[in-house]
Amino acid sequence: MREGSRVVIIGGGPGGYEAALTAIQLGARCTLIEDKGVGGSAVLTDVVPSKTLIASAEWLYSVESADQLGIVATGEPWRASFSAINARIRDLAARQSNDIRARLLTVGVTVLDGRGAIASTLGRDGTRVVRAELADGTVRDLEAEVVLIATGATPRELPDAKPDGERILNWTQMYGLTELPRHLVVVGSGVTGAEFAGAYNALGVPVTLVSSRDRVLPNEDPDGAAVIERVFGRRGMTILSRSRAQTVRRSEDGVVVTLDDGREVEASHCLLAVGSIPNSSGIGLELAGVALEDSGHIKVDRVSRTTAFRVYAAGDITGSLPLASVAAMQGRTAMNHALGDYVEPLDLTGVAANIFTAPEIASVGVSQREVDEGLDALVTIIPLARNPRAKMQGMTEGFVKLFADASTRVILGGVVVAPSASEHILPIALAVSQRMTADEVASVFTVYPSLSGSITEAARQLRGSIGADHIRNVMARTSVTLDQ
Repeated sequence: MREGSRVVIIGGGPGGYEAALTAIQLGARCTLIEDKGVGGSAVLTDVVPSKTLIASAEWLYSVESADQLGIVATGEPWRASFSAINARIRDLAARQSNDIRARLLTVGVTVLDGRGAIASTLGRDGTRVVRAELADGTVRDLEAEVVLIATGATPRELPDAKPDGERILNWTQMYGLTELPRHLVVVGSGVTGAEFAGAYNALGVPVTLVSSRDRVLPNEDPDGAAVIERVFGRRGMTILSRSRAQTVRRSEDGVVVTLDDGREVEASHCLLAVGSIPNSSGIGLELAGVALEDSGHIKVDRVSRTTAFRVYAAGDITGSLPLASVAAMQGRTAMNHALGDYVEPLDLTGVAANIFTAPEIASVGVSQREVDEGLDALVTIIPLARNPRAKMQGMTEGFVKLFADASTRVILGGVVVAPSASEHILPIALAVSQRMTADEVASVFTVYPSLSGSITEAARQLRGSIGADHIRNVMARTSVTLDQ
């Protein structure tokens, strides 16, 4: 497509603003429409705020084992100032949003505050038309050669548990609290539920986690989830497994959560963390020819094209992995394809993901579930407790797990459960993306002592000279003592 093409982006989250930067880089004229603030929910109400909260909680966790390191506290113990934490969260989110907006404006993106919707009919010369209803009450019709939809998703609600922003809350409303809950019930034990439950538990709040499944983090690595569940229990959290919240109602001074078996849990506050729904209604998608999944997500191919002429989509609205990194890559891929630059179809097999509990769970590539379902792979686990650096730092929970092809010993994936696992997953992600063998990973020099030394140790156990039966025996022996 020729230089100077017009691009209109609806939605200013990671998928939208990264697409805008790419469009400008490729010589296009770009307009971005956003109604809640540049950065979207990822910056304002989701990723940045929640991880800022967790950063405060992690600091408290870091002194949990201080006595093991020979550090003795005197006077009053450390405590959390909840008002200061939330003030910092809101300030950091606002500054991040402003920084992104300033960058967009600096490179030449036109940013409009308002809501956008795509028209069902084409404009002159086959262009798409986007109607922007702006915050000042005016309406503008924008013609574009390329349109990107990146409107994200919003928290899902339960029929008999409607957030009120005071006592019954979704995760976007947690940062408006002015004081710590006396007792917090978290409904939902997926990533969001587990992260908030762990953070508030660290801040000294009694937490009850309601899980409809057998364990917390049911879609994650089972060994990693087992570590987190044991840690939660040791830290005093109440976990109600195989329990489903039927209703949540206000009481005189709190909430009552009624479970499907009739039990009632009384608390001061309830957080609903039961997934999200795409923001795909009211923006003209179906009339414009954009096909949707039954879930409401937009159908896209591996270069982010929708079924509609000149319309692309990126981020949580597509139903891809709900990660900011994936949304950003989809946005960049869409612009590269639409504007005629080199593009590689999106490959999600090498996406690294992280759960910000304490310890963290980071993963990349194939999963334990795929191995259990028949993937011909070798698996080995190195408990963190035997790593010398971990011993020095008082770390007792966690492990490094690697998966390798049974025939070629190519590294297929891995899991790290450790403090700052999000940083330690990179070497495994590189091994997966570059199709490195266990021999090649094992031959890399690592610092001694270091947590990364466990990665090369795991690779040595997967080398070609070691048989599959031995590897599986190693896993069987170690998996029962991962937190010893």
